[in-house]
Amino acid sequence: MAAAIILLFLTLCGPLPKIKHRFIVVCHRGDHTQAPENTLEAFSNAIKDGADFVEIDLRTTVDSQLVIMHDATVDRMTDGKGFVKDLTFDAIRKLKVKGGAPVPTFGEVLELCKDKINIYLDFKNADPAQAYKEILAAGMEKQVVVYLNAEQQYYKWRAAAPDMPLMVSLPGSIKKDTTAMKDFLGKARVEILDGDYNEYTADMVTVANRLGYLVLPDIEGPKESPELWSIPIGMGVRALQTDHPADLIHYLEEQHLR
Repeated sequence: MAAAIILLFLTLCGPLPKIKHRFIVVCHRGDHTQAPENTLEAFSNAIKDGADFVEIDLRTTVDSQLVIMHDATVDRMTDGKGFVKDLTFDAIRKLKVKGGAPVPTFGEVLELCKDKINIYLDFKNADPAQAYKEILAAGMEKQVVVYLNAEQQYYKWRAAAPDMPLMVSLPGSIKKDTTAMKDFLGKARVEILDGDYNEYTADMVTVANRLGYLVLPDIEGPKESPELWSIPIGMGVRALQTDHPADLIHYLEEQHLR
């Protein structure tokens, strides 16, 4: 059944990246259990884990360079202070992430991940045309999906890269039922549904699968465990974003789900 569901995703959702496993595992900001989040080391760890996607956060410097940082500021993750959008690229590259590594560029991440792991691009603050240009230059156009954080990003991505697989979360304003979900999906052409796992019911997952959408919810956090993972799995979810990729993969293999 799981293999059939994945085949349905690949057949109906459009040009999703190739998936090697029956159950899709996404590393949230890389595997940062042994390295700082959103660093090349964390992304390398995700590759070693055998994960299917690494999630990265894209932002733009004041001089229009693309760098990887979750927060709007560099305060939490580096030895510096200030908003990414207000800092020059040279200033950001002089900073050290906790652990001593520099802030990665988008180009460095693309090069690292090419032919090794797919990228889940959390599109924080950047120009889709510029980002897609770098994706094309790296030959990664078939290994990236984009998570949208604002409605205008949808239109800009569709204009810059019409075939790029796009992902959205269900709005908090809609009811937790299949009718509301289908109404929402009728308003925008996307390929993947994100959001927290507890925003879905088994019926919603079934309907989304039948309509050709990949349901890829978030479960990341300190309370992750087999007991927690079993909840979305029991609803029919076959893709999760996690902070503990190695542990989740081990559990899935034990359950013969991967």
